[in-house]
Amino acid sequence: MGKRFPEYKGLDLSQVNKEILKTWDENDTFQRSIREINGKGEFVFYEGPPSANGIPGIHHVMARTIKDAICRFKTQCGYEVKRKAGWDTHGLPVELGVETALGITKEDIGTKISIEDYNKECRIAVMKYTDLWEDLTRKMGYWVNMEHPYVTYDNRYIETLWWLLQQLYKNGHLYKGYTIQPYSPAAGTGLSSHELNLPGCYRDVKDTTCIALFKLIRDKKSEFLYNGIDTADVHIMAWTTTPWTLPSNTALAVGKDITYIKVRSFNPYSGDPITVIIAKDLLSALFPDSNSDLEFSGYKPGDKKIPFRVSGEFTGARLEGIN
Repeated sequence: MGKRFPEYKGLDLSQVNKEILKTWDENDTFQRSIREINGKGEFVFYEGPPSANGIPGIHHVMARTIKDAICRFKTQCGYEVKRKAGWDTHGLPVELGVETALGITKEDIGTKISIEDYNKECRIAVMKYTDLWEDLTRKMGYWVNMEHPYVTYDNRYIETLWWLLQQLYKNGHLYKGYTIQPYSPAAGTGLSSHELNLPGCYRDVKDTTCIALFKLIRDKKSEFLYNGIDTADVHIMAWTTTPWTLPSNTALAVGKDITYIKVRSFNPYSGDPITVIIAKDLLSALFPDSNSDLEFSGYKPGDKKIPFRVSGEFTGARLEGIN
């Protein structure tokens, strides 16, 4: 007669979980499954590593359940699945958390604190909750080898990535491109979407918008904007709600079928004469109609009413390629 399975008159899933984990521990089930079922060779699995500077959540349980199901399926198919765990030890949240705890800024690294000591503090902080992660891993029955994890701050890991990048470069798979990214003035670098979505790292606030003036280079392409006689600089006026992206801007976009106009007026802050290009539909939003009849000669820096004149009209297609 075969082995009988336990009969449960009252289902207590928590107790069932404890009993199964105890059985696995007593029989070393995970390691035996790796050693004994390997007829088809190796199925390589490196876990996409969590960062132990934060407490695990239910979303980690959900993702790991899917990973575990795949690895168990491959094991049952006859593959050797070693399941290597890892720790993600890079990222701005770690650095900023350490700087806050130590009461320093990026500029203090190398002066108030040595680079070596700063790195040491980061290594400690990034592994802060490893015990909670290991406890969760066991309780949820996730089979993964945590005794010999790969760690992203280890030089062997970093040098491996450098080697892989070198191979990509040699095979012509790397290229230089441009993208607009959220920018952190405190960290002095761009931010990833993951970093923006971390709790406490991003919040909606009411703020003042920004109008930037982009000075054009006067050459054959842009000469029509100067009417052959204008000597003043010409700027394209651009409004933005994300001024932190301005340091990384490399180009302006125009609509080829949108009508733009050239406007002569005065800078409301400095009082200097300006010539700007804006979309025709936005004229009244930036230059009140009532100011169109004011005399330029009567304007004094600081006046609230600023005269202006429209001195040209053209489509966005004519602006394409101007520097």
